[in-house]
Amino acid sequence: MNPIEGHLPVRSPLHDILAPSGIAVVGASADPTKRGYKAMVGLIKDGYRGEIYPVNLKADMILGVKAWPSIAAIPGNPQLALICTPAASVPELITECGRRGIKGAVILASGFGEMGEAGASLEQEMMAKARAHGVRIIGPNTSGIFNLHHRVNLLALDHVKPGDIGIVSQSGNMLLSLALEAQHNGQVGFSTYIGPGNQSDIGFNDYLRYLGEDEHTRVATLYVEGFRDGRKFLQVARDVTAMKPVVVYKSGSTEQGQKAASSHTGALAGSYQMTVDLLRQSGVSVVQYSDEILPVAEGLGLLQKAHGKRVAVIADGGGQATIASDRLAEAGLTLAELSDDTRAKLREILLPQAATANPVDVAGSSDANPSLLATCMETVAADDNVDSVFLVGMFGGYSLRFAESLLGDEMRGAEAMVELSHKTTKPLVVYSLYAPVKPPALRRLHEAGLPIYASIEHAVRVLAALGERGEYLAQCDVVEAKEPVQATEKGRMLLLQAQTQGRNLLEFEAKALLAEHGVRVPDERVARRVEELADIAREFGQQPLAMKVVSKDILHKSDAGGVKLNLVGEAALKAGFEQIVASAHDYDPQAEIEGVLVTPMAEKGVEVIIGMMRDPIFGPVLMFGLGGVFVEILEDVAFRAVPLSRFDAASMVEQIKAKKVFEGVRGASAIDKEALVALLLSVSRIVEAYPHIAELDLNPVIAYPDGYAVVDARIIVEEPL
Repeated sequence: MNPIEGHLPVRSPLHDILAPSGIAVVGASADPTKRGYKAMVGLIKDGYRGEIYPVNLKADMILGVKAWPSIAAIPGNPQLALICTPAASVPELITECGRRGIKGAVILASGFGEMGEAGASLEQEMMAKARAHGVRIIGPNTSGIFNLHHRVNLLALDHVKPGDIGIVSQSGNMLLSLALEAQHNGQVGFSTYIGPGNQSDIGFNDYLRYLGEDEHTRVATLYVEGFRDGRKFLQVARDVTAMKPVVVYKSGSTEQGQKAASSHTGALAGSYQMTVDLLRQSGVSVVQYSDEILPVAEGLGLLQKAHGKRVAVIADGGGQATIASDRLAEAGLTLAELSDDTRAKLREILLPQAATANPVDVAGSSDANPSLLATCMETVAADDNVDSVFLVGMFGGYSLRFAESLLGDEMRGAEAMVELSHKTTKPLVVYSLYAPVKPPALRRLHEAGLPIYASIEHAVRVLAALGERGEYLAQCDVVEAKEPVQATEKGRMLLLQAQTQGRNLLEFEAKALLAEHGVRVPDERVARRVEELADIAREFGQQPLAMKVVSKDILHKSDAGGVKLNLVGEAALKAGFEQIVASAHDYDPQAEIEGVLVTPMAEKGVEVIIGMMRDPIFGPVLMFGLGGVFVEILEDVAFRAVPLSRFDAASMVEQIKAKKVFEGVRGASAIDKEALVALLLSVSRIVEAYPHIAELDLNPVIAYPDGYAVVDARIIVEEPL
């Protein structure tokens, strides 16, 4: 199971707010330029079945509906208030809502925390009154909400089709863009929309929890600029993604996660990549481009998942087959290796010039009979090596391109594809260059629930999302024996002593803590005086040694000239000692030098880094990547939230772009990736056991064919409160 555990309550309180039996429109208006007018129009035109209570001090009727001078005067029992009045009026109106028993308020006004200190103070006042009276707040500074299956349309959007895609978006314009795209698509509809605004009360995790429970929502789709409680969101996402797909478009990076950090991990955390990695760890399908949001949401909603990432391509043109193959490889998908039996069956039905290896190019075989493409799809779908089938080309347009008489064949092919979709659990995805024209055969496929795309890139992104979701759900079913996470007495004392003295762990202390939890660390000695080096030289003999400064005041030893390498013999050690001490004092005259650390030189191997920092949004986050001094420049790293599962740890190692180095290059042997996975899991458990560890860097760790060496370790201790 997933390591970050959470659970959905029996019923989210947002159901009563987002599907209310009565709505008070505070600031209802007969002026078409006002939001209070548009909300009334949306409710009336869409045929809202509940009671509408316009609130306007000066009007008796609004658009033919009886108006009331105040919230207190309303005779019925509304569950939701839409507040369309200026920001300054909101706190008192919230009090009135609470006294009237209204459970939730949608606040459109801006002028709160996003507008500086005065606005923040007003927002605090509003929230104090909301908590005192039990009113939940959507917004403020929200674009509004709709719930189309309950005919709650407070945005007065026209021509928005009810469907199964739920949307939470911090951008009102993004909603408009998706709504217009859906109108053009003609097959996509929405269940609920929420503009979270400032998230003063209800946040993304609450909205996602609601969409997870909502029977009308098949896929949850979020446009996110920033999370307030990222850790909680990851917990909720894990629960929801086990039931239905979740698609997120994340704009920008997490600003609060960017901070002046004293470790490589701290410098890289808070990035956009970190956020994306953590979302994917929780089963979320992250899209990189805004025009992918709706295609991926539609594809996941219709097809849900693939069992793997092996795709069979059926094409009626060599060029597009090549393009599809390129895009599939870039997306991390693989071309399925078709069995000999499958290829033999294809040869029986295709012309001799057809290519039966994947991608399958029918090479004109379908020109006279387009339904042949459906036969090819059924043939490859039956192959155990295939997880998804991708039809690429001009299906649907044969009768337009060649002869009207081919329309019957295309319709028969479409019916065969529909029948195949009912028989197989493997996703069938279609790209057609005639998709914008919407010919009859493609309309039939779409009506039957097969996604049709006018872009190879969009289709491939859908296939990638299906494969990723399938792999994620498969690993969720793996039950792991959870090892107890316990601090040792020695480990606690090391951290307590450092905290008491107002410092971080020294390198040898950090390695001692690692060793307490089964991490292999090198043999090393601390020399506090030059006279101690004679015994150390005799102990290590003639092997080359490394010497590093030991000082609580010098974090980056190389910068201070505090590292000497390949020292052999007593004389070299003593000279190195003197040089290190002198360089350290030149670097920081006030630094306290406790001595030097002496250890055998590590053998050459592949340098990696393992780090941890406590992100203010997502909590403890582990990082893995190529190590050494270039880690912050190359940024070839992977992030996961702590605690890690074995799948998480293994996927971190596999995610690195330069992972071919791990397989061995220029005659070098492949490294022991299982040892790295075990090390990542050990570090994850250490982070859980010691909440006072603020940051951790193991850099470099040198990976070998039979293990690893932790060359340097840095543990930064949380300052006591």
